[in-house]
Amino acid sequence: MGHRALVAYRRPDHLYDLRYSHWGADGLELADSLTRETPLARGSVDADPLAETVALERVLSDYLDPCAHEAFYLVTERFEVSAYRVLWLEWGDGREEGRGALVRVDPGPDDLAVRTWFRATKTVLGDVVEMGVLSRRAAQSYLEARVCEDEDGYVYTYGGPHGQNTAESW
Repeated sequence: MGHRALVAYRRPDHLYDLRYSHWGADGLELADSLTRETPLARGSVDADPLAETVALERVLSDYLDPCAHEAFYLVTERFEVSAYRVLWLEWGDGREEGRGALVRVDPGPDDLAVRTWFRATKTVLGDVVEMGVLSRRAAQSYLEARVCEDEDGYVYTYGGPHGQNTAESW
């Protein structure tokens, strides 16, 4: 299955070139291995771009599938790398609409804490929905609010109309 990541390289025109990494989300190791000297992290990132000259908003709505990707990396022109965990805000019952969130993390304990917190919170909310205590919509709204408030996350919609992102900026 892999640990899929999307890597966005910023261009001088403020757009992005996108590349895929099949194992790049495992431990967020690309955060340290993407450098000017090793722009493809010694083969961990595919050489062929997925897309070129893409606006950041379109990266989220058209390319960063929260159900498929586990990590997202933003690489500046100076090769300063920001790592984000991609969190899928839906439940796997066939009604997913592509809601996701990004939480900026550092590799190591910070990353593990965010993943553990999210998995536990989402599991409990799923159980509460199954018991009929909350509607699915209420549980998802609560989850989105917790991600934004507790983890300074950014919520977005993948596959939806452009401009449908809910946070003001990230």
